[in-house]
Amino acid sequence: MQPTRRELEHWDRTLVWHAFTQMAEHEPLLLERGEGCTLIDIDGNRYLDGVSSLWCNIHGHRHPRIDAAIRAQLDRVAHVTNLGSSNSTTIKLARRLVDLAPGGIGHVFFSDDGATAVEVALKMAFQYWRQREDPRPGKTAYVALGDAYHGDTLGSVSVGGVERFHAMFEPLLFEVLRLPAPDAARPPEGVAAENLAAHHLAKLEDVLREHHGRIAAMVIEPFVQAAAGMLVHPPGYLRGVRDLTRRYGVLLIADEVAVGMGRTGTMFACEREGVVPDFLCLAKGLTGGYLPLAATLTTDEVWNAFLGDYSEGKTFFHGHTYGGNPLGAAAALATLDVFDEERTLEHLPPKIDRLAEHLRRMARLPHVGFVRQCGMIGAVELVRDKATKEPYPWAEKRGLRACDHARTLGVLLRPLGNVLVLMPPLAVTLDELDCICTAAKAGIEKAGFF
Repeated sequence: MQPTRRELEHWDRTLVWHAFTQMAEHEPLLLERGEGCTLIDIDGNRYLDGVSSLWCNIHGHRHPRIDAAIRAQLDRVAHVTNLGSSNSTTIKLARRLVDLAPGGIGHVFFSDDGATAVEVALKMAFQYWRQREDPRPGKTAYVALGDAYHGDTLGSVSVGGVERFHAMFEPLLFEVLRLPAPDAARPPEGVAAENLAAHHLAKLEDVLREHHGRIAAMVIEPFVQAAAGMLVHPPGYLRGVRDLTRRYGVLLIADEVAVGMGRTGTMFACEREGVVPDFLCLAKGLTGGYLPLAATLTTDEVWNAFLGDYSEGKTFFHGHTYGGNPLGAAAALATLDVFDEERTLEHLPPKIDRLAEHLRRMARLPHVGFVRQCGMIGAVELVRDKATKEPYPWAEKRGLRACDHARTLGVLLRPLGNVLVLMPPLAVTLDELDCICTAAKAGIEKAGFF
């Protein structure tokens, strides 16, 4: 006998522990089906997916190409371990990713999600400095940005900088040299917009000059710090970071979990400024939002430091049961096929322009302090005072209230505090994008009067 709706809601409140959710206040939303850019709840209500199911859905829900690829893989094998064995589907995905990645990146380590992709890069960087031909065991520290978010494992939390998420775990974390985020919306006093990148690069160089002998790597989300509220970096900053880290002998970890797979308008955000990192971390959209799969790509130089006789112990002793899972790899290969077949990247410019038009209109609303955009990533920050940019108290849940109202208009959004995120699937039509942004605008207007 099937459970009733009331039973499902009760179990969802009392048995399922939802991420980043205060369970004492949780109100279930039971989503049962998906069609394209639309999600459908247990009552048949339809909602446009304005945040790509937490930034991971690329080509829409139930895409026939990806569905078929997963079914075909099920007819062969659903899972094999990649601890010494492999599968042709996973191998072909590695080949495809290496061919797509910036030149100089030639090896792929598969894991489960974005946090583990970053965790792998942190551990590889640490071990690399001990095993290369001229070891540098003193390089144990990392550089990261303020308000950074790189996941929720202890290593990725250590390099994260969102205090509300991470302050509780501070006693468990390792050393990080923290630099202020180069937030184009809030430049330091006296720093003109055109000088913002140079200002922050000078700060980075000060740190590298003094501490490079003990820094293993710098980790950065290229162009956009996603969970920080979609903070957009100024042009030239990423290119400068790559030049400085190379000059001072520090590895660069590019966390493209949220910003990769076409989100900024290019397949990988690093492409926008011709940057080749030492590690490229991918997840979320890698499988089109279907299955958990992550990849950490790296260079020959890093790879070679792990090669040797078994007795030398140079192996990378890290791995997950589902790393390189064939079902996830099949979904990822199909996702990449859809990029090619539907010319997804070629069709983005009109959508990016339409999103910009909506953001300009929202910027004029009385309780909007900032709007931000990079490609198909948009954000609207609500403030108490437009002139001073005084924020609303976090506990007032203005962002949540705006999203709640948008939901009554048939659009699902999820805020970051008082920042509304607009990140629909790349497959969104212009009409669907209009509906999403119109509902967001109505929610913002409603939230200003609570």
